[in-house]
Amino acid sequence: MIKKILVPTDFSQPSLRGLEYAVDLGRRLRARLIVICVVEPIQYMPPSDFYGGMSMSVDLLSEQQGLAKAQLSDLAKQLKKRALQFETMLSTGTPYQRIVEAAKTKRVDLVVMATHGRGGVSHLLLGSVAEKVVRLAPCPVLTLRDYGRRRRKSTAAPQKRRTRSAKQ
Repeated sequence: MIKKILVPTDFSQPSLRGLEYAVDLGRRLRARLIVICVVEPIQYMPPSDFYGGMSMSVDLLSEQQGLAKAQLSDLAKQLKKRALQFETMLSTGTPYQRIVEAAKTKRVDLVVMATHGRGGVSHLLLGSVAEKVVRLAPCPVLTLRDYGRRRRKSTAAPQKRRTRSAKQ
């Protein structure tokens, strides 16, 4: 029986579509939604200022957290209008680790999350949060591919088919 659904969001279009899916699912199952936003600290130090870099990154982190908190608050107002059982969480750290940790501590029955559909070098360098959550979560994970994006058209010219002509 699915009673608690964890829904990670970064407020991107794919994650908001994933949230909509989770809302519909939660409503049908009468499940409680736990919406989590994970702020990943940005490591940045200007090359000219080795001593001031730390305070700059702390300011940046608190700004990121403030923005995420405001967005979660707006989201909570929207969900409240829909008469759902829900709670919001704000966490700081590596997204996949915090999502898996929340799934364990909140004892959720299902994680519903969207994928960003990165491929190639981007996927290799950034990895896939959804992929890591699928591997490490203590419960089933429903991933939703972002069908809203248009597929890139192949730039390769179509190859001609070779046919053998019959000699008579």
